[in-house]
Amino acid sequence: MNEPDKQEYEKVISSYYGDDQVSAIISLKVDTKDADKIASRVAALDNIIDLFLVTGDTDILAKARFANYGDLKNFVLSELSGINGIKETKTLMIVTAFKEGGRLISGQGE
Repeated sequence: MNEPDKQEYEKVISSYYGDDQVSAIISLKVDTKDADKIASRVAALDNIIDLFLVTGDTDILAKARFANYGDLKNFVLSELSGINGIKETKTLMIVTAFKEGGRLISGQGE
């Protein structure tokens, strides 16, 4: 993707989410031998709410919250990329929460 396309994409995403809080699920593929150490480093980051070491196609799943899309982008590009042993990330922005913290969110899906 060239630079003008990236800027346009960011404008669209930012306009969709505005300056509202953004939540995301971030999956991490890591060097398996260092998974515990990497998980501890990721867990210490302020934006991380929940963190799980999992089986399957990914190694670590993190739930994180940010003030806006720009903060999410900076977090992935700056903070996560600075942790040795992270091979790949996939970020899934949460659009609607139906149940969170064990509680149903009223009015969703009705």
